[in-house]
Amino acid sequence: MPETHAKLAELDPVWARIKSEAETSIAEEPLLGGLVHSSILHHKTIESALAYRISLKLASTEMPEQILREICDMAYADEAEIGHAARADIVAVYDRDPACDRFLLPMLFFKGFQAIQAYRVANWLWRQKRRDMARFFQMRCSEVFGVDIHPAARIGKGIMIDHAHSIVIGETAVVGDNVSMLHSVTLGGTGKEEEDRHPKIGDGVLIGAGAKVLGNIKVGYCSRIAAGSVVLQEVPPCKTVAGVPAKIVGEAGCAQPSVAMDQLLGVR
Repeated sequence: MPETHAKLAELDPVWARIKSEAETSIAEEPLLGGLVHSSILHHKTIESALAYRISLKLASTEMPEQILREICDMAYADEAEIGHAARADIVAVYDRDPACDRFLLPMLFFKGFQAIQAYRVANWLWRQKRRDMARFFQMRCSEVFGVDIHPAARIGKGIMIDHAHSIVIGETAVVGDNVSMLHSVTLGGTGKEEEDRHPKIGDGVLIGAGAKVLGNIKVGYCSRIAAGSVVLQEVPPCKTVAGVPAKIVGEAGCAQPSVAMDQLLGVR
């Protein structure tokens, strides 16, 4: 390994691995060379690459790519934690999604990962009191990725959103670290309440496809919500809930449901 690659691998192993995989990808599929070079190999940092990918995806006739790129660059420069969270998200996708066999794939192809990175910039804008621009990011994420996350929502790191179709996360929702959710999940309200009205999801929770968690309720750490469930009441830590309305049907079954991704509810 050349000295520069070795140094990068030591300082930033996630980014070093992505760049190495990018070079291999071009060798295997030269027709993707332009995409891979512009998205990965032309950049010195993962933050620069993410800013490019987000701005490229969200640009429209209403807002040019260059302006969005400058906003993303400002966010990454101002708050290092946004880039740190992105690295944790990449590792989470690789560890939990059997369809992901390289760190490179979320950067290039996985809309769940890309949508959560765009949300992180929108959340930065929201906290900078640039509320209308944050809402523009939200609107474009919904249009481009089919993922509607309010920029005021608070979401931790190590997040895996698989498939990501029709994800909705409301304004006062809180999502902890190392949470996994599948498509068509809603973290919503129950009506026209104002103030604090959305769910609070603990660390390590697994939320199955099509599940709806509604209202200002807590879902305890390392719990499981079965696919298609409608959760209207608090879920204790380390439990499994299922049904409409959801009820406790057993223990979580393992120490880290969001990592194990076991959705069989004890059926073998």
